Amino acid sequence: MPPATSPLPGLPSNTFDGSPTRAAAPQCLAHPDWLYHTLTVSGPAETLAAFRERAAGAGVVPWVYDYDRLEEDWFHLLLAPPAHERGISAHGARLLARQLREAVWAQHEHAASMVGISRACPFDLHRLVPVPFAVLRLGDDHPDALAWLWENWGTTWALRHVAALALSRAERARLPPGQEGWRVGFWSADWSPWPALRRIQAGWPGLSFDCRASY
Repeated sequence: MPPATSPLPGLPSNTFDGSPTRAAAPQCLAHPDWLYHTLTVSGPAETLAAFRERAAGAGVVPWVYDYDRLEEDWFHLLLAPPAHERGISAHGARLLARQLREAVWAQHEHAASMVGISRACPFDLHRLVPVPFAVLRLGDDHPDALAWLWENWGTTWALRHVAALALSRAERARLPPGQEGWRVGFWSADWSPWPALRRIQAGWPGLSFDCRASY
């Protein structure tokens, strides 16, 4: 496991050609452990401002879902409840599966429509290390999509509760003349997003990145 603070050496760019690339099974739990992190970025004021402009996004991964398949999966699950639970009729299962489909469709499509428009998330991994469309169209539960996220982000979920944090007066005073600092806090599923941070730093060599995790 990496130390709490990482020097973040640059990583080479990775591409996805549609073929399986799993070197190791990704850590993807149904109920992940969420780890809190703080990331401090510092450097020349103009470069840092450009980075902040680039990093802000919707905080959403615009997965392409097969809603017909989801509805059928829910339908069959509803017809075969656990032994200790009461089942419902086929008609009732179909109605409920359709309602679930419509609810998920409305929620996800609204969120996805904000990608490229909303800037509510100050540090959006999909903005900085975009998930290729070839991966997005697989869906968020496909083994190759999970492998891509694990290898390129270091976490198989989008970051949560991302928020800008203030530097202390003492921290600002220690910055060299002409440089500024910026900090965000976020929660990451199961592991720290070291691969993403290394790729981000490689693209912004004029900035210094310091990530600290609360394991």
